[in-house]
Amino acid sequence: MLLFLTVLQAIVGALLVGVILMQKSEGGGLGVGGSPAGLMSARGAADFLTRATTILATIFVGLSIVLAALAAGHSSGQKIDTSLQRSAPAPVQQVPVTPNPGAPGANPAAPARGPAGNPAAPNPAAPATK
Repeated sequence: MLLFLTVLQAIVGALLVGVILMQKSEGGGLGVGGSPAGLMSARGAADFLTRATTILATIFVGLSIVLAALAAGHSSGQKIDTSLQRSAPAPVQQVPVTPNPGAPGANPAAPARGPAGNPAAPNPAAPATK
């Protein structure tokens, strides 16, 4: 049913586009000559195309509403397919990081070292004492 209504809406949409493109921008219709009275006069063609546009547009909007309601009701009872779901990547093992031996508080038993690990150089971050 859903497929049939979708195809029907596509056909109505194509007809609607065709009818709209046949109209003149001023609303004069096809501008086909002929008898002044009747369906194929300029005024008769304009009335016919205007009426056809109104009818096709109404059908198109109605089908859109019906298809939206059917699609919402059709998909509400289905379970989500997880057959293509990717598994989570394996957890990365954390390697313990050894602290920098020259960093303050790294090893309280080790003497404080200056920049670049030189014990003779004064530490610029340390407060100056007199």
